[in-house]
Amino acid sequence: MRLTKLVLSSLIIVLFSCKTTNIQTPEKSEVSKKLKTPKNVILLIGDGTGLTQISSAFYFKEAIPNYARFKHIGLINTSSSREDITDSAAGATAFASGVKTYNGAIGVADDSTEVATIVEIVSPKNIKTGVISTSSIVHATPASFYAHVLNRGLYEEIAADMTVSDIDFFAGGGTKFFNKRKDGIDLFKDLKAKEFLIDTTKLGDFNSIKSYSKAGYLFGYNHMPPTAKGRGDYLPRATELGIQFLNKDNSNFFLMVEGSQIDWGGHANDSDYLVSELIDFDNTIGKALDFAERDGNTLVIVTADHETGGFTLASTTKKNSEGKEYSDYAEITGTFSTGGHSATLIPVFAYGPGAEEFIGVYQNNDIFHKILEVTGWKKQL
Repeated sequence: MRLTKLVLSSLIIVLFSCKTTNIQTPEKSEVSKKLKTPKNVILLIGDGTGLTQISSAFYFKEAIPNYARFKHIGLINTSSSREDITDSAAGATAFASGVKTYNGAIGVADDSTEVATIVEIVSPKNIKTGVISTSSIVHATPASFYAHVLNRGLYEEIAADMTVSDIDFFAGGGTKFFNKRKDGIDLFKDLKAKEFLIDTTKLGDFNSIKSYSKAGYLFGYNHMPPTAKGRGDYLPRATELGIQFLNKDNSNFFLMVEGSQIDWGGHANDSDYLVSELIDFDNTIGKALDFAERDGNTLVIVTADHETGGFTLASTTKKNSEGKEYSDYAEITGTFSTGGHSATLIPVFAYGPGAEEFIGVYQNNDIFHKILEVTGWKKQL
């Protein structure tokens, strides 16, 4: 479907791309001792979101995008260990564990050995953790923060890993991987035994869950519907609820939030789908930034695992009275160059204590190391 709109203001768009062999990983930067140490980290991942997807919010969102609230911006190279173009599993594992790995890997290194996730590193330090997604909660991106499997398609194994993880809050889709399994095991029983409140009907409010030590929400047999087809404002509300829950009693926390279906709009070459999901994700960013501004101790990082679709905001092709085609620079049409992922560099936006460390051009797995450095959550050997 073609998406067009009269352009009311101009936006400079700079697209970056490169071959991974030309990128050198910078040496680990030394964090200034003058920087305030964040107590909390909110990592928002817009799956499949490149610079053009972000740019679309500046044209098609009726309000000023929350992306415009950031002052510290960098770029990451997203290649996996074996290929220039990553998938979501390798991309999320780089964020969650700080290693480059092969496409399809969840929480394992290139040699298939398990690698510690940030959830596993910080939980023993009494830091609360959570994952939120608009896909199944066992899909590649959320799974990489709590599971260890050789292939992202092992959904039932990933669900089982959730029951033995240290996650304190989760929300997403995928009930069938927990209570309609091939092995007949009801993982809801295992989660409840770990003192989880499990709700498959609706998001509660904070007062209804604050007495629980853990909370999990699963909506939909597999994935959740698009925001334009029934999901509504689930992601901003789930993010707000997750922040409240993890921060109760003034606890420190790490929260990963994924806008999964921006990627799906790119794969489908569906501009309307993509842009509606991007705007929903931008609204979610606003919830995280609002909390961080009030709190003063929270680092917010917004990035993506890769770009999907080779998305471009092109001029609209029209015909004049003589039937000759021309490019109308007053209207934009979302166009695509591929149905898969691309190798373009991906923006990183940061706000809060330590945000300065995310400026520059670096590798995707450096985000993990930067988080541990600025927070002081370094793995103890």
